[in-house]
Amino acid sequence: MPEVSEEVDLLALDRQVCFALAVASRSVIALYRPLLEPMGLTHPQYLVMLALWEESPLSVKQLSGLLQLDPGTLSPLLKRLESSGYLTRARDPRDERSLAVTLTDSGQALRTQALNIPPAIIDRLGMTLSELEALHKSLTRVIAAATT
Repeated sequence: MPEVSEEVDLLALDRQVCFALAVASRSVIALYRPLLEPMGLTHPQYLVMLALWEESPLSVKQLSGLLQLDPGTLSPLLKRLESSGYLTRARDPRDERSLAVTLTDSGQALRTQALNIPPAIIDRLGMTLSELEALHKSLTRVIAAATT
């Protein structure tokens, strides 16, 4: 273990990675709220839609893995998105045990509106794309280290 100076308070709140991540997460997600409200989406629903805009259909299991959400948390999100007309859930004809989640035409059309979100967030954060990509890379390493 590296030596720590007596002068460094390892329990100081402003030195805690967990605190910085929690505040950053809440703050950044709050920036999305006014952008997503006109689309009728919450931030967790937006994440589901992002995954489905990349590939649809996906099984609930695949979505759960991509979003790192347990199926019990994912299910209510899917129900609300289905009732909004953005997706359908049906048994996969190739595997009756699996539930396939598929975008509707309305859900696919919503992607056009969503294209305005990343530039608005980048602008609001006042960071360059390369700075945000570097931050993303660092956070991905943190996630990997914390989940293995």
